Amino acid sequence: MYVSVTGLKTNGIVGWFRFWVLAVPALQAAKRAPGLQFVSTKVRHGTHHTLTVWTSKEDMMAYRRGKAHRRAMKVFSQIATGRVLGFESDDRPSWEEALARYDRDAREVGARG
Repeated sequence: MYVSVTGLKTNGIVGWFRFWVLAVPALQAAKRAPGLQFVSTKVRHGTHHTLTVWTSKEDMMAYRRGKAHRRAMKVFSQIATGRVLGFESDDRPSWEEALARYDRDAREVGARG
């Protein structure tokens, strides 16, 4: 299975509002996506985290190419900063395991340059 852990920190109140306008449809699309085995969200230290577990990396990539995710990514750098981590696993990690690995290995995305 393929595990994806994301963490997004919004830029101010406008970024927070825009984040939620885009995040809700993206989360609903993920819940309907083929290959999704598990999805959960959590806020930690002001960062909005999502933990998803997919049957395969290909299933996760197909979701990423979908309309709701693409729409959110188009404006991502304007509304948030973040880090992502993806890895293969034989078992679904707990939140504690996923966040420990995220803290250690995640890479930054969407940085404005």
